Amino acid sequence: MNGDRFAAEVTVIGFDGDDTLWHSEDAFARAQERLVGLLAAYATGAEVLARLKEIEGRNRELFGYGVKGFTLCMLETAIEVSNGKVTMTDIELLLEIGREMLARPVDLLPGVAETLPLLADGYRLALITKGDLLHQESKIARSGLAGLFGTVTILSEKTPDSYLQVFGRLEIEPGQFMMVGNSEVSDVWPVVAVGGWAVLVPYPLKSLHESGFSLHQSSPRLRTLTRIDGLPALLSGAEGPSGATA
Repeated sequence: MNGDRFAAEVTVIGFDGDDTLWHSEDAFARAQERLVGLLAAYATGAEVLARLKEIEGRNRELFGYGVKGFTLCMLETAIEVSNGKVTMTDIELLLEIGREMLARPVDLLPGVAETLPLLADGYRLALITKGDLLHQESKIARSGLAGLFGTVTILSEKTPDSYLQVFGRLEIEPGQFMMVGNSEVSDVWPVVAVGGWAVLVPYPLKSLHESGFSLHQSSPRLRTLTRIDGLPALLSGAEGPSGATA
């Protein structure tokens, strides 16, 4: 292998799921818009979203990530912002929004279906995502990608320690692993911190709890791509001078 190539020693590529392989945050954004509209008589949009973010933060240890916890947080936000005046009709609407989010089809991001089979020819692929176990398992099964992954791991949080545990199960050293994802918080810095490699593929929308977050720092172990189908060229060293940025 060419030691001058980015991440030349990598043998396992990990992929995040939501907003890396398939769309997810757009549904949350639409739900937030509907919540803001529902509570317009009680507070401004900024106030509603600030309260929702606060409630999600204080409930995260109990609810974790995912649509089910988010739906409960929307209900709690509606009750608090309206001082208990929210109607049963509105509560039923919020529950229906949650059901729609759970049932929506899995919509792959551009380039995913073509790129992962190419990478599977030369690397072991692992899906490492977080969120509600049942919903994530359903999305993976419906994505059409499940057969490409040697392992699937669904975490409650992505931390340096949780990645080290994954490396242990995969029987690899950190330097043999590269994570591909849309989140600096979950997919980049925890992996780089323990000696792995990372490729950030930003999604146009950020989750509410990550809004405004950026460490504004670089690392020789990090590259940023605009689309996932730039990965094969990056890993082969053929991406050219503008193919990736640190």
